[in-house]
Amino acid sequence: MNDLTMPGAPTMSSREIAELVESRHDDVKRSIERLAARGVIVQPPLADVQIPDSIGRPRVVSEYRICKRDSYVIVAQLSPEFTARLVDRWQQLEQQATAPAFAIPQSMSEALRLAADLAEDRDRLKQEVAAAAPKVEALNRLAVAGGAMCITDAAKNLQEQPKRVFEWMQSNGWIYRRPGGATWTAYQDKLQRGVLEHKITTVHRNDGSEKVTTQVLVTAKGLTEIAQKMRGADLH
Repeated sequence: MNDLTMPGAPTMSSREIAELVESRHDDVKRSIERLAARGVIVQPPLADVQIPDSIGRPRVVSEYRICKRDSYVIVAQLSPEFTARLVDRWQQLEQQATAPAFAIPQSMSEALRLAADLAEDRDRLKQEVAAAAPKVEALNRLAVAGGAMCITDAAKNLQEQPKRVFEWMQSNGWIYRRPGGATWTAYQDKLQRGVLEHKITTVHRNDGSEKVTTQVLVTAKGLTEIAQKMRGADLH
């Protein structure tokens, strides 16, 4: 008996196969039709499904529903190097199909055990939300901050005292002052990572001479990293 004729057997869509082999969906559908016409695979059923387009608008596409055996034939025809991906995907589908459904408690002890499990899940979720709060807070502040900004403005977005931000950046190897200099300079590795920038300004004096000044700017990426680290959030 073919996989597809077995009641409840999982299937894979032609669109999923296209994603697995990194090919166009219409090309995959044409390959399926050619293989079915030659009798290599069974003609699969065609279904209309609604999916979002590139900007989120719903659109209807037609896709084939493929049984396990025929999916291997199709991938072997299209891109045999992606067979490992297909194996992994089928393992996921089969595990989902055999996962036990939610069982209604049949006794008081089972009901109490379920209540305890749900309470543990709730407490664990609360802990995860609390742990993620500093990172969420940092990203929310970043959402209202556009482009690179001076350290003082960065401190305002971080809702911190500028002095504390300057001290943190200096002690953590972000900025330094050259001997005898009054202005801050960004460390080269921070410039290379794109968390800080240098703004170079040329000032024209009244006597015709010029003075070049350097100002450290914090990028959007840098603001996020500073916010997370100053709040003790884990960047990794």
